[in-house]
Amino acid sequence: MNSTEHVFDWLQRWYAEQCDGDWEHSWGVKIGPLDNPGWTVAIDLEETSLEDRGYSAQSVRRSETDWIFTRVRERRFEASCGPKSLTEVLTMFRAWAEGA
Repeated sequence: MNSTEHVFDWLQRWYAEQCDGDWEHSWGVKIGPLDNPGWTVAIDLEETSLEDRGYSAQSVRRSETDWIFTRVRERRFEASCGPKSLTEVLTMFRAWAEGA
């Protein structure tokens, strides 16, 4: 893992590497708001090198607004988190995707 590359730059690069003229028409990356407040993340793994890789769901609850839940379900990385944990969630996805 290139720790100097910001996780958003890494995610953009990972997404671009999946785009093959076909994948991006059916799959992708979605980041949206959650009304708790917080964030939701859905990253399609279908037709990527990660589609069959095992992932153990993770749940972290530090406070009412500082929490994270991640899992892989139906070939999709799914996460929800508190309003200040989006970077941490994406870093967790990156570490898993890179095999760390």
